[in-house]
Amino acid sequence: MTEQANERPILLEARKVTKRFGGLIALGDLDLVIRQNQIASVIGPNGAGKTTFFNCITGFYTPEEGEIWFDGHPIQGERPDQVTARGIARTYQNIHLFAGMTVLENVMVGSHANLLASPVGAMLRPPVNRLEEDVALEKAYRLLDFVGLGEDGDTLATNLPYGSQRRLEIARALASDPKLLLLDEPTAGMNPQETEATMRFIRRLRDERDLTILLIEHDMSVVMNISDQVSVLDYGRKIAEGTPEEVQQNPLVIEAYLGAPAEELVTGFLDS
Repeated sequence: MTEQANERPILLEARKVTKRFGGLIALGDLDLVIRQNQIASVIGPNGAGKTTFFNCITGFYTPEEGEIWFDGHPIQGERPDQVTARGIARTYQNIHLFAGMTVLENVMVGSHANLLASPVGAMLRPPVNRLEEDVALEKAYRLLDFVGLGEDGDTLATNLPYGSQRRLEIARALASDPKLLLLDEPTAGMNPQETEATMRFIRRLRDERDLTILLIEHDMSVVMNISDQVSVLDYGRKIAEGTPEEVQQNPLVIEAYLGAPAEELVTGFLDS
């Protein structure tokens, strides 16, 4: 990372975060800092603790030890809706859409964290609640235009092609007005053309919407091409961190991914 990037304010900070499931340590003493307007990636072999970390950030899991700070406030132990209201939104490795609802309705669901209407107000719909709904509807249309689904508002979510469903999930996340967007394997299942388009789209999210983005991704070409910072987990612990160039040359990272000591790998390459 450049010196200028290191001077950006810290948006998310994990301090010695530990999460256990029985005798299994899914995360152990994890320290990680994400700065504003970064695109940062968390990588590692299957079972390294990446999704567990996302679940700790978003309130689905509570760490047994350590702290998670977001925008100057501790958030560990808060409910998912409270975390969303603070400005954190996410997508999932397996797409989580309301398949029987329209594209527009799915995006409207994402606005719930910012709506003030009570259950009674939602039923009686006084003028103030109707105005709030109109504002949310207008924002949903703008978000659909932004993600390239402006013509699909009345389409059932289940009828969208796979890549469009991924974009719809992002649009729904954006409806909560996040400062930090967590993307869990955003290019999973995509062909090379879709992957390239998604990389361009992620950069647009950062540049045009002033977002900070943290992603889990197994496609190393994606990670190396769009990340400002890469953090590598193995068995729940951080083993490396730095720029893409620094990380891909780290012997511990090579060993974690290829399953042999780095010295043996180098010797094997030289002998072959």
